[in-house]
Amino acid sequence: MAHFDPSSHAGATAPQGAVLTPRLSAMMFMQFFIWGAWNVTLGLVMQTVGMGNMIGNAFSVGPIASIVGSFLIGMAATRYLSPRTLMAVLHLAGGLLLFLLPALLTPQTGDRFVWLLLAYMIIYMPSVGLANTIALKSFGDRGDRFPFVRAFGTLGWIVAGLIIGWAGLSASPHIFQVAAVVSLALGIYSLTLPAVAADAPRDESLIRQILCVEAFSLLKQRSFQLFILCATLISIPLAMYYAYASPYLGAVGVSNVSGTLAIGQMSELVFMFSMPWLYRRFGVKPLLLTGMIAWALRYALFAIADGQGSAWAIYLGVALHGVCYDFFFVAGAIYTGKIATPRGVNAQAQGMLTLFTYGLGMLLGSQIGAWLYAQMPTTPDIADWHHMWWYPAIAAAVIALLFQIAFRDDSQTETKP
Repeated sequence: MAHFDPSSHAGATAPQGAVLTPRLSAMMFMQFFIWGAWNVTLGLVMQTVGMGNMIGNAFSVGPIASIVGSFLIGMAATRYLSPRTLMAVLHLAGGLLLFLLPALLTPQTGDRFVWLLLAYMIIYMPSVGLANTIALKSFGDRGDRFPFVRAFGTLGWIVAGLIIGWAGLSASPHIFQVAAVVSLALGIYSLTLPAVAADAPRDESLIRQILCVEAFSLLKQRSFQLFILCATLISIPLAMYYAYASPYLGAVGVSNVSGTLAIGQMSELVFMFSMPWLYRRFGVKPLLLTGMIAWALRYALFAIADGQGSAWAIYLGVALHGVCYDFFFVAGAIYTGKIATPRGVNAQAQGMLTLFTYGLGMLLGSQIGAWLYAQMPTTPDIADWHHMWWYPAIAAAVIALLFQIAFRDDSQTETKP
């Protein structure tokens, strides 16, 4: 039987409170600090300890975990635990696993390291969608405030990298311990977050809940179905950027690869802060379309840059990361919330979005990118790289064209009672 929860009522009025935005910003900062602390330099750490041949396996666990975790934790569990309680459980358990990982970073225990990392990511990945859910539900009708809060996630990622580098831990297994401390802190802090309501339990079997039938039923809406399809497809070039941007920059003669790629993170942060105004001014479709066009433009720039007279194309392509990511993925999270709220499956829908983007899309991107890279010579030259980048450029342009022709923003009509 349903019962009245005063804390849930307080959470419903919390958006009017002056401290809501700082509270949610701190949550998002720690959420992505944890990931940024170890993910950026894990390959370097594994190479340093003699596990270079297992880097590919280690970086494949994230997409797999997005799929498994979204089903088993991010969707079903939210029916029985409040979002903030589940957030606390995930990060406290995740912090303990992070403390165990450094001891397994040896060639002799490499397999166990990858399996434990997979277990950790199954716990962590659902918390990304869960953090979005807590923020969006807390803001209620003022979802346009979400991008400002999400910007602190990007800031957390950047600060984590700066701290790891400043402390001289870039090649050290201790990166996991830094992440573990913040994970435990976020687990405790999560208990103080706004008590937004969990998705309302429905009269359906556990299997239907695990398979998130209600969330997938949102795909009956034609425009949302098209959005999910485009979000999945556009995640393929995202994975290729993360995997191959750094060797490409090295091949074209960029001396400070990490510093150059940081331009993209700074760009992401700038555009994140501008998203509330942009969302109110233009609405969801222009932002999503701009993000997809930016993907096509970025890879076209990579396909013509040579590091000499056209070096500007490299820097512009990297700087477009803010438009590529924010205009599509941040605006997409807001759109998903608007579609899901009337059905009471916001958490499931955010988990489903994570499933298709960070899960299926990134996994496809990793595999397709690996196949394209394997077609190049052992030591590819600039012309080889140019040939490779045209594939994601053309694909992103086709996706953008499909979206422009077929998508109609029906979130306003769907949210009417």
